[in-house]
Amino acid sequence: MEFNELKNCHLCPKNCGVNRYKKLGFCRSSADLFVSYYSLHMWEEPIISGNHGSGTIFFSNCNLKCIFCQNRKISNDGYGKKISLDRLSKIMLELQDKGAHNINLVTPTHYAPLIKYSINMIKDKIHIPVVYNTSSYENVDTIRMMKDIVNIYLADFKYYDNELGKKYSNCDNYRECAIKSIDEMYKQVGKFIIKDDLMVSGLIVRVLVLPGHIDDSKKIIKYLYDKYKDNIIISIMNQYTPLFHIEKYENLNRKVNDSEYDEIINYACDLGVKQAFIQEGNTQEESFIPDFDISVL
Repeated sequence: MEFNELKNCHLCPKNCGVNRYKKLGFCRSSADLFVSYYSLHMWEEPIISGNHGSGTIFFSNCNLKCIFCQNRKISNDGYGKKISLDRLSKIMLELQDKGAHNINLVTPTHYAPLIKYSINMIKDKIHIPVVYNTSSYENVDTIRMMKDIVNIYLADFKYYDNELGKKYSNCDNYRECAIKSIDEMYKQVGKFIIKDDLMVSGLIVRVLVLPGHIDDSKKIIKYLYDKYKDNIIISIMNQYTPLFHIEKYENLNRKVNDSEYDEIINYACDLGVKQAFIQEGNTQEESFIPDFDISVL
């Protein structure tokens, strides 16, 4: 079958308008569905991973191409295997049967209509929450497409300063797109609900602290708290890991130091933030990055 959304693609703010049945846009995705890996994943926030793991499905390609991406093998290089929509449905059911606490869709934007179709095929068989795990570089209409499909939004807020988005992620309108898309996410799911230490519905916004840019992280946290108070959960992350040398930006060639991270945590506390995750210990390790393997598909 064919999807009209892919014939004139405006699923993300790049708004390429290409017919993906004939050519590729910025994300390098065709009309076929490509997946790089799926597994029970233990390294999300505790209320997502729980004791048994999050049923994580990693989709190939991305609409941002961040120069520091830890998953560049799939996001930038397009590693993955073409699968059918029926196979995607079966993967979701398999993860559920293995005890996954949720179905976690990682970088799903450019495949949104295909994913929605696959979930609708088995909607009466899926009894665990669906997580939309996104960079938040989204068009609002794409988020609206997922209404009544997604229970939990696990969203990044990468940059408040658009100049940083332009330098590091090939876009000059990140903040505006993230603000609008996160607002739509919240309208759909409302204040978070947690039962038995697991998130059932709601919104988590991740703030990845970049070395040398703690002021930008503070601006993001202040915006989120002023707008949503403690109705969402803010996940303040220190796990930035330089995996290769980026000659143009020396600050990206080191980890976030303790004083930088402590300053941001103290700032959030002074604002009054109560619903937040912070990271401790060795989160800046390559071992936390999945070993993507298409043989499992």
